[in-house]
Amino acid sequence: MRARRALGALLPVLLLAGCGIRATDVVAAGEPARVEVAPAGQLGTLLYFVSSSTSTRLLPVIRQTDPQDEKGDELGRYPLVDAPAALALLFRGPTGQERAAGLRSELPALRVEAGVELSARGVLVTLDAPVTGFSEAARQQLICTAARARTADRTEAVTVTGTDGTIGPAHCSV
Repeated sequence: MRARRALGALLPVLLLAGCGIRATDVVAAGEPARVEVAPAGQLGTLLYFVSSSTSTRLLPVIRQTDPQDEKGDELGRYPLVDAPAALALLFRGPTGQERAAGLRSELPALRVEAGVELSARGVLVTLDAPVTGFSEAARQQLICTAARARTADRTEAVTVTGTDGTIGPAHCSV
């Protein structure tokens, strides 16, 4: 009991004294680091899916390519594709391996026809499906995948027009 009282009396003194480390001002270190997720020289199509651990965290996924297999296989390998085909893959959702790794899609599983073009206003995507009802995570999946597939730059503004209206222009949040 006496030891508890002594510790209780000493604790505020120890907390106030600290460990001899003096306080410093905040040091500005610049922007956060950006890491390229595709290894150099490796072919693949970059898609964005949602982590099952959260409702909004997007993770990039590289669909490996195999030039000999144009239809894709059970491992999720597809040939390098253009932006409309990348969006079609995105709408198909994650492969079995990607789901097993904890990834999911907020986008509806649809077969979509997509048009993607680059203009002075950014990336313009046209889909033959409704888009205005998409959740924010689904919108970001679409925007990040389209920006990366068309320009290799996630910072490009993306505008998506569907059969029910337009979303954007918006930027990839990843």
